[in-house]
Amino acid sequence: MASTGTAKKAEGEQPSKETTICVPNPHLQKMKEDVLYHLALGTGTHNLPALFGDVKFVCTGGSPLRMKAFITSIAKELAIGSPTCDLPNICAAMDRYAMYKAGPVLALSHGIGMSSIATMLHELIKLLHHAKCSNVIIIRIGTSGGIGLEPGSVVITKQAVDASFKPQLEQMVLGKSVLRNTNLDEKLAEELLECGKELHQFNTVIGNTMCTLDFYEGAVVCVTLLNRLQGDQITSSHEVLVEYEERPQKLVGQFIKKRLGGK
Repeated sequence: MASTGTAKKAEGEQPSKETTICVPNPHLQKMKEDVLYHLALGTGTHNLPALFGDVKFVCTGGSPLRMKAFITSIAKELAIGSPTCDLPNICAAMDRYAMYKAGPVLALSHGIGMSSIATMLHELIKLLHHAKCSNVIIIRIGTSGGIGLEPGSVVITKQAVDASFKPQLEQMVLGKSVLRNTNLDEKLAEELLECGKELHQFNTVIGNTMCTLDFYEGAVVCVTLLNRLQGDQITSSHEVLVEYEERPQKLVGQFIKKRLGGK
């Protein structure tokens, strides 16, 4: 989620009416073709509404392998397709990101670092816009260091902060500094927390996640791999780390099942 914590949706309760993805760019509709270069997709080469118009959940994380494992798991949970079906990488024509789809769920890797995820999100939002998607929930699934939390704790982010602990993202757009608010949907965070309680398999909390340019000297919170009050070395075994990485996937899987009417 925004490093095991970020979740986004429309303000307030689950919307009763369709809320479409809007890109406030007046030039977008004037383009003859919009090439989503790093996703190997485009409005002139693909029927985006037919391919992605039913998407309601987007789950994104750094690792392509982790996203493949997640979509395989969620497809099994939702009984989508054959149990032996190998879901293809939609972005296989490029080597930047990996994208998989199972029914209304889209799983997409974003690499490491804020610049990489920013590029992916830019093209993802336009993809959802061109596909005429509505009522979409975007959740990041990931790992990070933690402050004062036991390793393996899953943090649902209510607020993403910068290196100065401010809930904002500063971007330079055409030579000007633009500040974007990073507060996330509190009701959705509470809904995810309830799913964690229902699973009753690991510690789940609501907290903040710090996004920085460096893992060791800058990153703070988000499943947590270690407690940074006790150092910055990851000492857990590979097997334990793999199990930790599966925890936010289980939580999000439980959330999606509930939203789609499952138990």
